[in-house]
Amino acid sequence: MMAMPMTEKNDRTPVKGRMCWHGDTLASSSGWIRHFTDAEIDELEIAVAATMDMSIADITPNAFPLPSLTEVFGLVRHELIEGRGFMLLRGLPVHRWSREVAARAYWGIGRYIGQPVSQNPEGHLLGHVKDIGGDFNDLHSRGGYRSRARLPFHTDVGADVVGLLCLRTAKSGGHSSIVSLAAIYNRMLERRPDLVAELCTDIHRDRRGEVPPGKDPHYRAPVFCLNQGQLTTTFVRRFIDSAPRHAGVPELTPALSEALDCFEDIANDPALRLDMDFIPGDIQLVNNLTTLHARTDYVDFDAPGLKRHLLRLWLAVPEGWPLPDFYYDRFGTLADNGRPAGMAMPGITPYVPLDVV
Repeated sequence: MMAMPMTEKNDRTPVKGRMCWHGDTLASSSGWIRHFTDAEIDELEIAVAATMDMSIADITPNAFPLPSLTEVFGLVRHELIEGRGFMLLRGLPVHRWSREVAARAYWGIGRYIGQPVSQNPEGHLLGHVKDIGGDFNDLHSRGGYRSRARLPFHTDVGADVVGLLCLRTAKSGGHSSIVSLAAIYNRMLERRPDLVAELCTDIHRDRRGEVPPGKDPHYRAPVFCLNQGQLTTTFVRRFIDSAPRHAGVPELTPALSEALDCFEDIANDPALRLDMDFIPGDIQLVNNLTTLHARTDYVDFDAPGLKRHLLRLWLAVPEGWPLPDFYYDRFGTLADNGRPAGMAMPGITPYVPLDVV
């Protein structure tokens, strides 16, 4: 794992290690892209066929044997947790697979990385990133992924690793970008160390209506979280901006607003961010604690069968980084492997929807 700065206020030092990367140095390389071979596709299709009589949610690595790919996915998991924190797997033949076959193959791959956890209070273990008229500005939901709106740099709410499988691309737009948290931290530390301090304090966040029983409609967490020698983040700017709508939450101070603006400006620096265009059959995997992701707005096709559609997994990884208490308090539930269990709610049985719900 990467060397970390000291946590003392006046003794912070730059982050070193492979998690600290710059997009402009990686854009011309292909070391972060791994292509499936024809033999590996055959292996996946055999594994899928063996699971057709069982629920997708019940598929485990034991039920989805991958003799040659097991080692590959072990290396991918290591790269996500100990390396740069992202990978792009390319070449799944989704053009000739049914939705169910694609979902089964994707789920099986995901189970070699971690345990899928619920992505919303309805218990969806498989998310559908698709425009169904969602409102990016809705104060009572995380509706941005169900819209065509631009999604600024952020992390998802409840996972060690976020996976996106591209089934179909948009007519135009919908481009993906990722950026290293460590690179943002180092740049801010160099330019505005006073603003780094602002983002190392607990900051109020809006739950946007997704409130577990017994919890407040808001919670507190730093943007730069230094814990047991590791730097992580949880960041959705609009959840911070809307937190003061709740009783007892103060307005953002000018210093905090400036710090958040600086964070986003640095994240969008073309020298730091890595831009990529999905093609059908791509799987983007990112360490959700150390890598932020973004999406441009897009224009979609009119025909329902042609609209942009990604399948999303939130994965709890047992080898994941040590987390402070607020990560667990945010949800109050644990996955079988002891990591936070996403948006699991009491009385709701998680399931795998094969279509947008």
